Formats: sequence, structure tokens, C-alpha cells
Amino acid sequence: MNSHMNRWGPVFKKIPLDIIAVFFLFFFFCPHPASADDIEPAYGDAIVIGSISDARTLVPILASDSASSDITGLVFNGLVKYDKDVSLVGDLAESWDILDGGITIVFHLRKNVRWHDGAPLTSKDVEFTYRKLIDPNVKTPYSGDFERVKSFEIIDDYTVKVTYKEPFSPALSSWGMPIMPYHLLKDEDLNSTAFARSPIGTGPYKFKSWKTGEKIELVSNHDYFEGRPYIDRYIYRVIPDESTIFLELQTSGVDMTGLTPLQFTRQTDNKFFKANYRKFRYPSFGYTYLGYNLSDPKFRDKRVRQAFNYAINKDEIIKTIFFGLARTTTGPFMCDSWAYNNDVKPAGFDPERAKGLMKEAGWRDANGDGLVEKDGKPFEFTVLINQGNAERLRTAEMIQGYLKAIGVNMKIRVLEWSSMISEFINKRRFEAVLMGWFLSRDPDNFDIWHSSKTREGEFNFIGYANPEVDKLLEEGRRIFDEKMRAQVYHKIHALIYEDQPYMFLYSGEILPIVSSRFRGIEVSPIGIGYNFIKWHVPKNEQRYRSAR
Repeated sequence: MNSHMNRWGPVFKKIPLDIIAVFFLFFFFCPHPASADDIEPAYGDAIVIGSISDARTLVPILASDSASSDITGLVFNGLVKYDKDVSLVGDLAESWDILDGGITIVFHLRKNVRWHDGAPLTSKDVEFTYRKLIDPNVKTPYSGDFERVKSFEIIDDYTVKVTYKEPFSPALSSWGMPIMPYHLLKDEDLNSTAFARSPIGTGPYKFKSWKTGEKIELVSNHDYFEGRPYIDRYIYRVIPDESTIFLELQTSGVDMTGLTPLQFTRQTDNKFFKANYRKFRYPSFGYTYLGYNLSDPKFRDKRVRQAFNYAINKDEIIKTIFFGLARTTTGPFMCDSWAYNNDVKPAGFDPERAKGLMKEAGWRDANGDGLVEKDGKPFEFTVLINQGNAERLRTAEMIQGYLKAIGVNMKIRVLEWSSMISEFINKRRFEAVLMGWFLSRDPDNFDIWHSSKTREGEFNFIGYANPEVDKLLEEGRRIFDEKMRAQVYHKIHALIYEDQPYMFLYSGEILPIVSSRFRGIEVSPIGIGYNFIKWHVPKNEQRYRSAR
């Protein structure tokens, strides 16, 4: 959904993709070396982030978009997280024991962690979070991993025992899920709680304020168990237009944002930007797609979806809009993942074959006006995209032209992000959407593709159902051996590409830019944000006062 798909800590997974998301929870390799930094770290200053999208909710298990998850990722912690070498390490859990061949995990919690209101973190908080994740009345898209749990037992205040129904390969990584406070939420309806606008977590930053459509402000947690962050304030500015954000960069109104390919390649290669900013370039662990509402009669016939796939020149979209800073993709896994099936080749640009498939599906130009129709109704539909994302809009416009060439009239509707997700996507009030996913390191994507994950707020909002894919998704979760799992996911990849519930378009690169006054930025296989609490600004370069 939004440039969503950041992962908690960074372990959380499967979040919709938009342009700005996931600055601090990257999973990507950056080829650019970091400059030497011998300056003594100093506390103070603020970092101002520019984003086209506002958050929707700060209840972490309901946060299914990048803007919300960016904020909750700084306010909350999971039991585990990935380190800079992409290895799972403890976060709220200081250690764990894996027993019975992986069926059981015993977590030992840190004893020095407190919620932002001063209450101690205990096993009750972990149990509470688990119970809410499997509560059918809670509209969370993340229940799939936790429905595999057979029993959850509190051993003592700082020890919990989780036993699974069967071997579950993503088990440990799934506990990167942010833990919520039992003492504050035990009597709350998570779908409507005021906590969504004023959260209290255990993370490196505390919530301060939220002015809808304008900004969210966090302040550093001086008592954070891993040490006080050097940057005192985190200001997330909502600026719903990429061009305006770029102007704010030029006037130092924002310190960090994501560049468009045009901005990265042509508009920031000058003295001003070289002197004041540092650019980074990451292969994205995500992809952009055109998704169809499969309950809509127009899209039920697989031949129609396959025809659309042949009708679109994806290479031309990448060349024209992304200046080569993207690549075609054919399936639900990332191009560099061991789960990705390289034997599945992208459909070539073939308008004639597309027209043939449309005719087979009963869509013909009966009156010579250039539009195909069936039962007297022309093939017309509307695609939804989020405002402020110029690349998405241009991609939609190019798709519109390609589809017109095969007799299909596609309209484009641009919506504010939060409204688009809450009022249209979650409620299935759409015909097609142009969106994207950021994915986790573990390729399990049960929550996106399994036919059981179609409730309001869940990720299979297109209504995809293939019994063979369901069976393989379930099988892949029971296998620990990577080579054996790969065989399962390669089959899933091939089946989904054949079905075309999405038109898989491209995997773009992530192009963040950061003010050069920030020091301590270190490049790693998971990007630059893993050590954000160590970023700092020399005293003589600080621009913003502390705000407590």
C-alpha cells in the first residue's frame, strides 16, 4: 500500500509501498561508501523528514502503511530485530532458546526496559500483543504468523514460552512485531482507541504531537535501554507533492526525503546539493503492481488479466519514467531473493496477442468505435493511485495509453493516501489499484496471497484465491531448509504469474537524500537506518533547539 512494507526493528514485514517510506528500516545494500567521521558525537538538533503521506494509525499491529509504520518503528520495539549484517538479534528479548526442533521458542526479556510512562515491560505485554493479534475483532493484517501458535505461556515476569502447532520457519522473525502496553490497552478497543493518536511505547523516541496532514513530532527517549539517541527531535512533515518536497530541500526545510529518479539523476548533480546533502541508492526490496479487484466481473477471466500484461510495455515505462533506475519483475518475491523464480520470464510487449486474448474472453469492438464491449457494455474501469507520487501517476498514464490501443478505457483517480486505504482499499471499493509492496527478508508472504486473508484491513484485498497456492504457502512455512523452501516458492511464483491477479510492473530503486550535517551514518547490507540512534550533528552545525 503506501511506499509501505518497512519492517519493525527491522523485522516486521509486508507493508504497502509508496515513494518516501522506510528510511530507517531499509533491507537494501548501498554501494556508496560512508565518509570518515571523527567528530565527537553531540546531543541535540532535529531531523526533518519530508513525506507525501500522513500516518493513519499509531497502533502498531494496525499500521499497514509506510507512514504509520515509519513512526511506530521508532516508538515501539519487537522482541527481535535484524542487525547490520542481516542476522536476527535481540531487541526487547535479550536471548531465546529454540527447542523441540523449532516447535518451541522461550524468550528471555530484558529487565531494564520501561514504557515511556515509566511502567516496566513484562511478559504480560508480550502475551497481550499476541492475544490481540489473533483476536478476530481486531482489524490487523498481521495475524497469519500468530495463528500458527498452539500455546503461549508466561513462565515468569520476564520469560515467555511460545509453542507452535507444527514447524514454522518464519517463527523467530515474526516476533519483530512491536509489543504493545497491556496496562494501557487492556480495556481498549484497538480499532477505535485514542492510543492510535498518542501512543506510548518502549522505543528510542517518544510521541509528542500529531497535526493531521501537517506533521508528527517525536522526542528522544533519554532512558532508552540501548542509550539515548543523539538527535533530540524527529519531525515528520507531510508535504503531499514531490515537487514541493524538492523545493523544501533547496531551502533546507527538510533534511531527508526520497528522491524521484529525475531528481536523483538530473536535478541534484550540482554544487549546492553536493555541498549540502549526501545521496544514497538502494535496490528496492519491493515492487509496484497494478492490482485488480477479482470480485469485479470484468477481471474474473484470467485471459483479460493476461491480455493486459501483454498490452503494457514495461521496459518503455522503466526507460521513460525511471531513467533505468528500476527493473522488470514477474512475481511476488524480490528479484535478488532465493525465492524468486528466474525461470519465469516477463511477458513481452505484444498488443496483437493482447487483442486476441480479449476476443477469446468475449470482448470485441462491435461497432467500430475502437472500444471493446461485451453484452453491450464497453470495457471501462478506474484505477486508484495515491496523490503526490509523480512516478505512479505517469505510470498510470502510460498504462492508460497502452490499454486504449487494445480497446479498453481506463480512468485514473488520485486520492489522498489515508483515505484511499481506509475508505477504498480496506472496504474493497475499487476496480483496480496501482500500488506496491516492501517485503521482508523472509519470503513468506502468506498474508498477501492466502485466500483466508481477505477480511477488512488484511492484505489480500484483491480477493485472490488459488487452492494450489494456498497449499504451497502453508507448506513453505513448515520447511526450514532454504533449498527446499525455494522449490515451493518457485512454484508459487509461477502459478501467480500465470494467474495475473497483479500485473507485476517494476522494482524501483530507493533514492534517499540526507543533509550532510548528519554524521554517524554507516552503510550496511540493510542500509543506513539501522543505527539511527547513533546519528548526530556537531554542536556548531545544529539548527534546531531541543524541545522536551
